[in-house]
Amino acid sequence: MPTSYTGRRRLHVLLPTLGSSGDVHPVIALGVALRARMHRATIITNPLFQTLIEEQGLQFLPVGSIEDAHAAIADPDLWHRRKGFGVVAQRMMVPAIARIYRLIEAHADADTVVAASGICLGARVAQEKLGVPTATMHLQPSVIRSLVDAGMVGDFRISASQPLWFKRAFFRLVDWAVVDHELKRPLNEFRATLGLAPVHRLLRRWLHSPQCVIGFFPDWFARPQPDWPPQTHLVGFALWDGARGAAHTPSEAQEFIDAGEPPVIFTPGSAGSTMQRFFLESVEAVRKLGVRAMLVTNFPEQLPRELPPGVSAFGYLPFSAVLPRAALLVYHGGIGTLAQSIKAGIPHLVVPNGHDQFDNGWRIEQLGLGRSLAQTRYRAGRAAASIRALLDDGPLKQRCREYAERIDSPAALTSACELIEDLAPGPPRQSEADAAAGPLHAGI
Repeated sequence: MPTSYTGRRRLHVLLPTLGSSGDVHPVIALGVALRARMHRATIITNPLFQTLIEEQGLQFLPVGSIEDAHAAIADPDLWHRRKGFGVVAQRMMVPAIARIYRLIEAHADADTVVAASGICLGARVAQEKLGVPTATMHLQPSVIRSLVDAGMVGDFRISASQPLWFKRAFFRLVDWAVVDHELKRPLNEFRATLGLAPVHRLLRRWLHSPQCVIGFFPDWFARPQPDWPPQTHLVGFALWDGARGAAHTPSEAQEFIDAGEPPVIFTPGSAGSTMQRFFLESVEAVRKLGVRAMLVTNFPEQLPRELPPGVSAFGYLPFSAVLPRAALLVYHGGIGTLAQSIKAGIPHLVVPNGHDQFDNGWRIEQLGLGRSLAQTRYRAGRAAASIRALLDDGPLKQRCREYAERIDSPAALTSACELIEDLAPGPPRQSEADAAAGPLHAGI
């Protein structure tokens, strides 16, 4: 647990975030860490998470409705590799711009600092208009654009070997056809009501707070690029799933795990509600392999009606308790699940659909921790061959165990808390660890 704050004064930290459990859980972890340091933390997000947030002793302010969240989850285009961004933009990001701004405007005082998810555009507007100290938080490296090596942009590789003119043209096209196409007009219309000038090419620079950018991933997962914002600090993965060990694992899941060899776990993520083919192909792959398997989903209606022996379905499970006892995880590539899998020390088979998932899967392959197989190519035969190869790869499993030791969530949260505290007015505080590490402490 991060140590108590001994700095200038107690703060009220507003924490806007949007998305699924993988987006909200790290922010809950941050809120809990801030509260342990005697600050007041308020999470601004969808009411779907209100009870969970308030159970941790944190304050809550709503954006949207539970019905809005369910409608977004049910949209079959949410996971489309081309159309998915439009769904996120129109169903989550755009409706939240004015709401998040107004909440910050209403609740900010002289002791307020904002640490906002990068897709919470209203927080950046509030920073400009109201002057509230603000950090931008990114859970995944794909949000921080680079003209050097950008990893995967969707399912397309942008590497250091490609000419600069090509990468500039590529990102200009992406902005024109996708990002600004969805976001620029509604954002600038709202800015105009506040007397602010219009902004263009939002992901190029504007998205990132000029005061502080916090990357909740380690530099060994994504090497900082020379053209990233110089105020970027990589702190590491922040893990939280509401569990406190095996005591919070449903008894039926515990009994299944205890009944035989470590199972292969399949999940399309907490918001994956239209993944019938993923489960159909997965069950057939399990039949071919003859392995035990757990199918994890909040939406059991997408599962096959009949499951073979040794295969069982479960709702939400605390992965911090379950994954260390699994043989392998087959999943969508969401950053929260990915971090839990690395911590568990098990191999990965990433099945990306869209958004940041292709980049996350590619990085898992670069680290030698697993494989990535696009959802469009995910068939029982290929899945079975990939699972068998991963289960039989002794050196890979050893690397997984070694990387598990690198995950230090408490240290990541402590670093994030210190960065947020340093946004408060007054001289910046430098810890002994910062001083010893020098500029590289910021991951630049």
